Amino acid sequence: MSLIKLYFPFVSPVSQRARVWIPDTEEVWKSAELSRDYKNGDASLQLMLEDGTNLEHKLDPKTKNLPYLRNPDILVGENDLTALSYLHEPAVLHNLKVRFVDSKLIYTYCGIVLVAINPYEPLPIYGTDIINAYSGQNMGDMDPHIFAVAEEAYKQMARDERNQSIIVSGESGAGKTVSAKYAMRYFATVSGSASEANVEQKVLASNPIMEAIGNAKTTRNDNSSRFGKYIEIGFDNRFRIIGANMRTYLLEKSRVVFQADEERNYHVFYQLCASSHLPEYKNLKLSNANDFLYTRQGRSPVIAGVDDTKELCNTRHAFTLLGINETYQMGLFQVLAAILHLGNVEIKDRDSDSSVIPPNNRHLTAFCELVGVSYQDMTQWLCHRKLKTATETYIKTLPRLQATNARDALSKHIYAKLFNWIVEHVNKALITNVKQHSFIGVLDIYGFETFEINSFEQFCINYANEKLQQQFNMHVFKLEQEEYMKEQIPWTLIDFYDNQPCINLIEAKMGILDLLDEECKMPKGSDDSWAQKLYNTHLKTSSLFEKPRMSNRAFIVKHFADKVEYQCDGFLAKNKDTVNEEQINVLKASKFDLLVELFQDEEKATSPTGQVPGTGGRTRLSVKPDKGRDKSSKEHKKTVGCQFRNSLQMLMETLNATTPHYVRCIKPNDFKLAFTFDPKRAVQQLRACGVLETIRISAAGFPSRWTYQEFFSRYRVLMVQKDVLPDRKMTCRNVLEKLVQDQDKYQFGKTKIFFRAGQVAYLEKLRADKLRVACIRIQKTIRCWLARKKYLRKRNAAITIQRFTRGYQARCLAKFMRRTQAATIIQKYRRMYVEKKRYRQKQAAALVMQTILRAYMARQKYQGLLREHKAVIIQRHVRGWLARCWYKRCLVSILVLQCSVRRMRARRELKKLKIEARSVEHFKKLNKGMENKIMQLQRRIDEQTKDNKSINERLAGLESSHTAESERLRGELNRLRGVEEEAKNKTNQVTSLLEELERVKKELSSTQREKKTIEDWAQTYRSEMEKMVSELKEQNGSLKKEKDDLNRLIQEQSQQMTEKMARAIAEETQQLDTDLNEERSRYQNLLTEHLRLEEKYDDLKEAMNVSKPGHRRTDSTHSSNESEYTYNSEYAELEEGSRAREDVTRGIDTSLTLKLQKRLTELEQEKQSLRNELENKEDQFQRDDAEFKKARGAELEYESLKRQELESENKKLKHNLAEMRQSLLGDKAAGAGAPGSPAYKVLLEQLNSSCEELDVRKEEVLILRSQLVSQKEAMHHKETMTEPSIYAEDVSKLKDADELKQACIGLKDTNRLLEHQLQTQRRSYDSEVETLRGELQNVKEENNRQQQLLAQNLQLPPEARIEASLQHEITRLTNENLDLMEQLEKQDRTIRKLKKQLKVYSKRIGEMGAGQTEGQTSPGQMVDEPIHPVNIPRREKDFQGMLEYKKEDELKLVKNLILELKPRGVAVNLIPGLPAYILFMCLRHADYVNDDQKVRTLLTSTINSIKKILKKRGDDFETVSFWLANTCRFLHCLKQYSGDEAFMKHNTQRQSEHCLSNFDLAEYRQVISDLAIQIYQQLIKCMENILQPMIVSGMLEHETIQGVSGVKPTGLRKRTSSIADEGTYTLDSILRQLSTFHSTMCQHGTDPELIKQVVKQQFYIIGAVTLNNLLLRKDMCSWSKGMQIRYNVSQLEEWLRDKGLMVCGAKETLEPLIQAAQLLQVKKKTDEDAEAICSMCLALTTAQIVKVLNLYTPVNEFEERVSVAFIRTIQTRLRDRCESPQLLMDTKMIYPVTFPFSPSSLALETIQIPGSLNLGFLTRV
Repeated sequence: MSLIKLYFPFVSPVSQRARVWIPDTEEVWKSAELSRDYKNGDASLQLMLEDGTNLEHKLDPKTKNLPYLRNPDILVGENDLTALSYLHEPAVLHNLKVRFVDSKLIYTYCGIVLVAINPYEPLPIYGTDIINAYSGQNMGDMDPHIFAVAEEAYKQMARDERNQSIIVSGESGAGKTVSAKYAMRYFATVSGSASEANVEQKVLASNPIMEAIGNAKTTRNDNSSRFGKYIEIGFDNRFRIIGANMRTYLLEKSRVVFQADEERNYHVFYQLCASSHLPEYKNLKLSNANDFLYTRQGRSPVIAGVDDTKELCNTRHAFTLLGINETYQMGLFQVLAAILHLGNVEIKDRDSDSSVIPPNNRHLTAFCELVGVSYQDMTQWLCHRKLKTATETYIKTLPRLQATNARDALSKHIYAKLFNWIVEHVNKALITNVKQHSFIGVLDIYGFETFEINSFEQFCINYANEKLQQQFNMHVFKLEQEEYMKEQIPWTLIDFYDNQPCINLIEAKMGILDLLDEECKMPKGSDDSWAQKLYNTHLKTSSLFEKPRMSNRAFIVKHFADKVEYQCDGFLAKNKDTVNEEQINVLKASKFDLLVELFQDEEKATSPTGQVPGTGGRTRLSVKPDKGRDKSSKEHKKTVGCQFRNSLQMLMETLNATTPHYVRCIKPNDFKLAFTFDPKRAVQQLRACGVLETIRISAAGFPSRWTYQEFFSRYRVLMVQKDVLPDRKMTCRNVLEKLVQDQDKYQFGKTKIFFRAGQVAYLEKLRADKLRVACIRIQKTIRCWLARKKYLRKRNAAITIQRFTRGYQARCLAKFMRRTQAATIIQKYRRMYVEKKRYRQKQAAALVMQTILRAYMARQKYQGLLREHKAVIIQRHVRGWLARCWYKRCLVSILVLQCSVRRMRARRELKKLKIEARSVEHFKKLNKGMENKIMQLQRRIDEQTKDNKSINERLAGLESSHTAESERLRGELNRLRGVEEEAKNKTNQVTSLLEELERVKKELSSTQREKKTIEDWAQTYRSEMEKMVSELKEQNGSLKKEKDDLNRLIQEQSQQMTEKMARAIAEETQQLDTDLNEERSRYQNLLTEHLRLEEKYDDLKEAMNVSKPGHRRTDSTHSSNESEYTYNSEYAELEEGSRAREDVTRGIDTSLTLKLQKRLTELEQEKQSLRNELENKEDQFQRDDAEFKKARGAELEYESLKRQELESENKKLKHNLAEMRQSLLGDKAAGAGAPGSPAYKVLLEQLNSSCEELDVRKEEVLILRSQLVSQKEAMHHKETMTEPSIYAEDVSKLKDADELKQACIGLKDTNRLLEHQLQTQRRSYDSEVETLRGELQNVKEENNRQQQLLAQNLQLPPEARIEASLQHEITRLTNENLDLMEQLEKQDRTIRKLKKQLKVYSKRIGEMGAGQTEGQTSPGQMVDEPIHPVNIPRREKDFQGMLEYKKEDELKLVKNLILELKPRGVAVNLIPGLPAYILFMCLRHADYVNDDQKVRTLLTSTINSIKKILKKRGDDFETVSFWLANTCRFLHCLKQYSGDEAFMKHNTQRQSEHCLSNFDLAEYRQVISDLAIQIYQQLIKCMENILQPMIVSGMLEHETIQGVSGVKPTGLRKRTSSIADEGTYTLDSILRQLSTFHSTMCQHGTDPELIKQVVKQQFYIIGAVTLNNLLLRKDMCSWSKGMQIRYNVSQLEEWLRDKGLMVCGAKETLEPLIQAAQLLQVKKKTDEDAEAICSMCLALTTAQIVKVLNLYTPVNEFEERVSVAFIRTIQTRLRDRCESPQLLMDTKMIYPVTFPFSPSSLALETIQIPGSLNLGFLTRV
């Protein structure tokens, strides 16, 4: 088909036109659509841009080339650019932009090249989970990633036995260093190391060192590598890392002395300055970075987000990890600090031709002190230079500029030497003695560079890129050729750009470098003369060399990427790289050893690869005045260009000898903005790095390639049924010949069809047209069906409505008629009633009116009479009142008149009295009595003059009486005056009363007015109150309503609170369950770690057994729950192992020595933990001493009861003996004592019964003694010493002189036997104590030795120390946990034992009492009644359900029942769990015979044998499942027959009788439970290994519903086909495997609850692996794939339903996968869709949801992509979610397992042992 046809519109109802790319100055390429059909011969195209702008695009009149066509939308965003139908620059650029900006994908394949775009923000795609996801995957099966490239290199190295190289290139800031770092991290994680020396950690540790000394901040990158490096990572024959080697290229030395604006020097300088305040750096005399010239020129000393102090700590840690000790580190820092001080040395002009350094320059002094040189010598040779001629040597002064340049040259040289020394020592640390089998090289090298001013460094960089581009082109061409030859299609030479002429221009004879070296040899060579030579040589002969128009000191080279103009200034100086020889001599004479080591001869100073990583290499200077040596040095000295050319040639030879893998890093913008794409910058780099050249080479041939099966699956819709043949190849050939007429557009290979560019787009167009027509037909049919269905539904609805309407109308008419008739009747009776009621109302009204009228008239008459009567009364009273008022007024007037007259008379009398009072006579008259009294007093005074005392007393009395009298008189006077005043007041009062009367009258009138006002107010108040009452009633009603509402609200709130509390309780319960599961998971993880350490320990012992003949390892368990015997055997094994290691290590190699040393450290740690455990047990024993005493008290009480019982028996025997004596003495007959007489018989029978009772007592004493011995083993030896005396007292109480001699003799024998046993046990216990003491002393000595080793271990890297500390912490926690469990179980065991003993002896006491009652018969009765033998009843024991074996047959038992047992035969032919039943029956017999050693050895052998068979056949699911079922059954048997009531609820009476009687095996139950957990985890791992290869193929790749999702066009990286070929896994394969797992576990008798847990774990693995691959594969994120996944999940659910496992929780584990599939299928456009997605995807994290939306890719053109705005909406809505940011699910997670108790209904006595088990030595008891 001609491509011109694609410019015409598609034949469809929708007017779609061809879309093209047109050039644009801003966006480089802009998309447009043809608005008018193109016809041949048109000079222009009518286009419409995406923004709706119309544009006329004129075609080139010469070429008539049409614009580039756009790819179909379904191809946009492809993982591989070669999958695009149209391969050209705009398609590549657009695809990268869509992936980077819209989908946030930074990696894209371009054929064999991985294009990596720097996102400028950290991404969560480099974790260990991502590494594990890419490990083992094909490169095309997963989304592009640096890990995919690393995995491909690693896989090819292992598969093809060929070395590999990963070439990472790009300009500064593109992310080269980070990509190389991640590739190295991938190798370190996937491969591990072949030794225990942590080589992979050392390889990774070289990165921070090289970044510190070789990276710096530039305007384009904050961590730009200023050198190139090639790291060879070595692998052994098992492809594990054994070492590495580093080569460096072209260090930018000029950065040491100069930095441009916004740039920095190398990081290490700023790290030292930032740490200068620390005490260890005080001697460096550093300060802030702004204080030094070499660090302040860029004016940007700080990088945002980088802590230089912390970075220095990381650098020093890396130095330590690589073996560079503290002394060397401080020496390196001294040299670096000296360089900074040297840069601050100020050189001043002395005159025009000389310079001088001011005296006592502190920076020069610091420099000399740091490097250990003379201050005078450095001052001399910094400002002078020695010149040599043929005859003499003289010293020449230097101008200030030359002296400054010489100082800077020295600084650069010192730094280059230091850089070289560090690289050399890093390589020494990474080297290994193990033979290297292969290697993978990682090349981190600069990309093509062009600046405004390009100098020697850019020339060398671009030269290197020319060589790499040539190698890249040849490799791409070679791959294309191999592909065509492999498929046997006609090979045509593809024209590609060959840059060999450019390389010849640079490196050939008389090339640029050759002329530069020749000019450097000239005595007066200069940059100008060299430029002229270049012009003369190449200007006319080479088309790739040009001269700038405006310059004679520059030249232009046409590189493959672009033209670059180089300035000749500085080329010669940089190529020579000269340093003042005398300055070097001064440094070589330094007292600083490290500096002298840096400047050794050239053989020692070069790097391990032979080149110097400076700006071109080393400066070879003679340090001795020997002329011959100077001449030799000059002859052999190489220029920087020559050295760089040689090192580059070595690099190319290395790369050509390996399989290369290319990573091209792209810088998206110059402003370091996250996910911002600048098309101009991107297209420049794409052109420069060779990506577009790869596209051009691919497009020149057949870029699109399909397998026949894929082509058939994709384009089956274009075929008719008759075209489909059994041969797919012939079918595809026939169809393609019909579809594409031009035979040159495609070629048929052996397995693939090759298409020219654009043909896939044409086929996609045909397919889309066919699908569109089919969709129209489907839509037409469905719309017809929907319309007819809608019409029929409407017709039926109308008929139904009519039927119901007519019925309704008829019913309404009948109802109306009935209502009319009823209304007539109602009206009749109603009218009658109304008229009758009206009459009665009128009659009643008339009577009422008459009554009211008559009553009114009567009341009126009565009121008239009453008013007349009242008027008479009122008149009477008024007239009386008027008369009284007149009388009162007259009386008052009379009284007033009388008062006036009397007052007048009184005044006159008063006047007279006043006159009389003034006269003497009146006074005398008044005082006549007083004179008499005075005279009497005078006589008395005269009479009492003789007695002064009596007179004085009387005088005092008189004075007092006189005073009183005076007072009385005064009072009287005052009274009279008061009377006078009162009279005056009375007069005034009369006046006031008259005034008051007038006032009262006024008040009365006012009161009346107020009364009227009050009455009016009261009326108003009453109305207001009535109104208020009504309002209050309304308010009361509203309040009642509010009350009801509040009550209802309270009820609702209480209900809500109840529900909330219920939810809170449920959540808390769920949280507790979660915590419990986490604790179980943590404990089981500890068990897994313990098992791993045990396996390492066993592997080491096996290695020791192999290395030392004759040494045989003894099996033993390492559980901390073992007894002291197991501990002793393990301790002996450890001692023996350590001695064996000392003998073996003399003859083994270094790697094995390192292994043994590390294992020795682990064993020492184990010994230390055992010692700590022993000490803890001793402390615990002391703490438990008090508790044991309490238990001992209970036992003593029991013993006292036993003594009382024996005393009662003794009394009974005495009583019987007395009766016998009486019977013998009472019978005087001659034959009374003869044999055969009744008395003789009675005596004989009683003696026999006594003997039997004595035997019973002996047996009981033996039982008691065995129990005491078992208790004594747990007691302290001091308490043990007191037991014999106690029991001697107990036994002595049974002794009685002369009465029971036979009993005494028997008891004495028993006592001697018991004492002998006691002494034997005591001796064995004492020997054990001594052994333990000796072992404790050995442990202490071992502890001292371990402390010495600990000091050495502290020098190990922190990672190793952390791992050791974690292992120690795990062991310690396990021991503590087991100690606590042991204490608890010990207490429970003591309580159970006491309870059992109490029950047994209470029963025996009852039986003995019954026996005594029966035995109390008088001798007379015995004589009269028939005499029968009197036997004491004895309880017989039932020993059924036990198996007896000999001690020597234990190994045979374990071998036949465990090690050599075939699970398949047992599962098919015998009862489930038979080995567990047999082992438990053997254990029951050992318990019955009270043989603790036999119990211990049987359990230990069983556990070790199960571990051994699992270690040997751990990959066999059937074996692991078999022993998991039997271990659980054995555990259930131990619980069921333990005697605990909690486990005996479902036992039959017979089973309860078979319980263990002597031993409590609770500790061993825990050990066996831990073993079951380990077997379960082994089962999960085995199951995962089987399912892992099936999951991705069956759940994702295989099309369960055929034809739903066609295969999209793929590129060079072919993915796994979704078509089911032979050998590929399908969903049926997974279901069959799950059924096999289930049936196997059911046949083995696995508990149903355990099967549910296994199935849940299986489904979790399936869901997690499927979801993880879905999140990492863009091609799987489509609508049709979501349908496939949901169908597959439904099949899994159907399988669960068939097996009855729907409630096991397995379905819930698939919920994330189900939601991801739903997310692929739901609408993704509006905000409502976003809300629905957020509410639906609760099991997915935000990162997973966004990842799926970003990866969503339409398979057909009918699907639409997810917009960026929609994804942003989803992120905004999910912003508040609190969840882990982890993207992938943890496929290694194992749910914690539990073993619910499941009792067996099988009776042990009914079990038969088949002969096929070869267990004939077992005896049923």
